[in-house]
Amino acid sequence: QVQLQESGPGLVKPSQTLALTCTVSGGSIVTNFFYWSWIRRAPGKGLEWMGTIAYSGTTYIAPSLESRTSIFRDTSKNQFTLQLSSVTPEDTAVYYCAADLIYPSCTYFLEPNFEAWEHWGKGTLVTVTS
Repeated sequence: QVQLQESGPGLVKPSQTLALTCTVSGGSIVTNFFYWSWIRRAPGKGLEWMGTIAYSGTTYIAPSLESRTSIFRDTSKNQFTLQLSSVTPEDTAVYYCAADLIYPSCTYFLEPNFEAWEHWGKGTLVTVTS
């Protein structure tokens, strides 16, 4: 059973870069057709897909966050990392990593069906405050 665990700072100052790591157990991040993602929920709002890194290393980033977001992986540690730059208080949220076995169409990541993904971490709260 794939398990995911988020880690990172709980407090970040405005304008800084947020970095969160997801450690994966029970499966490998290079397993064919597994996709590894970051999703967040701001206070009082719905879930927001941020981006995904594929088993191949290809990344897909939500257009609204593309200028500030990168996702990369460390296959030796079986981890993938989210970096979000120039944070503001509006980036305060619970951040989740998630994963699923997907056979995506060429347009899948325009509107990924992330709420149906099978494997989720418990989430970690990040507060952006000075």
